[in-house]
Amino acid sequence: MKKYVVLAGNIGAGKSTLVGLLAERLGYRPYYEPVAENPYLQDFYANMERWAFQSQAFFLTHRVRSHRALMDDPFSVVQDRSMYEDAEVFARNLFERGSMSSRDWATYSDLYRTLTGLLPAPDLVVYLKASVPTLRKRIAQRGREFEADIPDEYLDGLNRLYEEWIDGFDLSPVLVVPGDRLDFVAQGKDLDAIVRTIEARLRDRQGTLFPYGM
Repeated sequence: MKKYVVLAGNIGAGKSTLVGLLAERLGYRPYYEPVAENPYLQDFYANMERWAFQSQAFFLTHRVRSHRALMDDPFSVVQDRSMYEDAEVFARNLFERGSMSSRDWATYSDLYRTLTGLLPAPDLVVYLKASVPTLRKRIAQRGREFEADIPDEYLDGLNRLYEEWIDGFDLSPVLVVPGDRLDFVAQGKDLDAIVRTIEARLRDRQGTLFPYGM
C-alpha cells in the first residue's frame, strides 16, 4: 500500500538530507521543495507589508501543486517540507512580526484551510526538532552564503511556531526526532533507529514521540 511521509523542520534541521536517506532505505520516491522563481520576491524584500500576502500565496500555490503531484504518484513518497509548514510556520511568522496585515492573514488562512480540506493528509509527519545552536552549526556546514546572516532570533521564533504547530497538528500521526542528539548522517545506528521507528509508526498509525526521548 502506498505511503506518504512528510519531513518537517526548521532551516538547517537536515530535512533534505534525511529525505534522500529515507528514500534510499525505504524505497520511496523523494519529493524535494519545489524550485520556482517567485515573481513577488524582490518586491517582498523591498516592502514586506505590501507584498507578504502575494508572495506567500504564490508559495502556497506551488506547495499545493506539489502535494497533488505526489498524491498522483503510484509510488510511496517522502516529501521535504509541506504546505502545512508554509502556512502554520512561515506565513504565520510574517503575520506575528507585523509583515502581514490581519486582513491578509485571515484571507490567507481561509484559503489554506480550504485547500487542506481538499487534499489527503500524510500517513506520517516526521518532525526534526533541533535547537538554534544545532541549526546554526548545520547551516555553517552546508555553506550557503544567503543563510549565513539569518539571525538566531529568527530561527528561535520559527522553532517556537514549529512547536505550536506540531502540538496542535491532528491530521496525521507525528514522530518527533531529537536532532540535537541523533546524527543520521555520521552515525548509521541513528539512521537505523529512525528508519525502524518510521516503519513501526506506519504499521500501527500511532504517532508518538521518538523512543529516545527529547
